[in-house]
Amino acid sequence: MQNLVGHGLNMPKLGLGTWPMKGDECRRAVESAIAIGYRHIDTAEMYDNEEAVGAALRASGKRAEIHVTSKVWPDHLAPDALKRAFDATLRKLGSDYVDLYLIHWPDPKMDLPAALRVMGEFQAQGRARAIGISNFPVALMRQAVEQIGAPIACNQVEYHVLLSQAKVLEYARAHGVAVTAYAPLSKGSRLGELPVMQAIARKHGATANQVALAWLLGQEGVAAIPKSSRPENQRENFEAQRVVLDAADNAAIAGLNNSQRFVDFSRGIPWD
Repeated sequence: MQNLVGHGLNMPKLGLGTWPMKGDECRRAVESAIAIGYRHIDTAEMYDNEEAVGAALRASGKRAEIHVTSKVWPDHLAPDALKRAFDATLRKLGSDYVDLYLIHWPDPKMDLPAALRVMGEFQAQGRARAIGISNFPVALMRQAVEQIGAPIACNQVEYHVLLSQAKVLEYARAHGVAVTAYAPLSKGSRLGELPVMQAIARKHGATANQVALAWLLGQEGVAAIPKSSRPENQRENFEAQRVVLDAADNAAIAGLNNSQRFVDFSRGIPWD
C-alpha cells in the first residue's frame, strides 16, 4: 500500500472511516479491517467511538503499524478546551500519541492562529505525529499554510466521483498538503446504477465502488477512507488497490455531474 508523507505524515492511501459506527459495532469493524490489512483508521471526538477504536487497536497488538487520525470538534478550539479535548482523545484511544490530529470543521468565530499554535505544541511534544485541517476551503487553507505558517500535513474533505475538489487539490499539491477523501463512495448514492461506472467496472472486472476508490487512489496526494462495518465490503474496498484506470476511464468519470455535495456542516464558511 502506498503512503503519503510530509510534515510528519506517513499515512496509507487507503483507510477505514468509522462514522457513524459506535461501540461493539465499531470495535468489530476496526478489528476486521486490521485483520484484512488496513493500516489507516479514521475517527473523531464527535464520532463518540474513540474508545471502541482504541479497544480494537489494543486487541490487534499492532498499534505501531497503524496510522490513526482523530479530529477536534470546532466547539473545542479555544486553547484550554483544545488541550482537554486532545488529552481525552489520547485517553480514549489508549495511546500516548495520534498519527494525525485535525480541526474537524472550521468555524467563523474560531481563533485559528491560537488553535494551530496549540496543535503545533502537540506535534512538538510527539503526541501528534502530524497536524492538519478538515473541510477547509482554499481561502482558509491559505490562511493556515501561508499566513500562520502551520505545518499542515492534510486537509480532509468530501471528495468522490460526483464532487470535484479541483481547487483544493491544486492548492494542496502546490504546498505539499495531502488530501483525504471522506464519503469516497458518494454516501450510498448508488454508483453502480450509473452507466459510466457500470461500463468501467465491467472493463476491469471490478465493482463500481472499486472503480470509484481506484479513481481516488490513483491521484497524486490523495487518500480515501470508505466506511464499512461488513468484512466482505471491507475486502471489496481493499481490493480496489489492484484496479488501475486508464486515460479513457478518467475522461469518462470527468464527464459525470461533479457538483453533488452530500455533507454540509459549514457553519457559514463559504465553499470555494
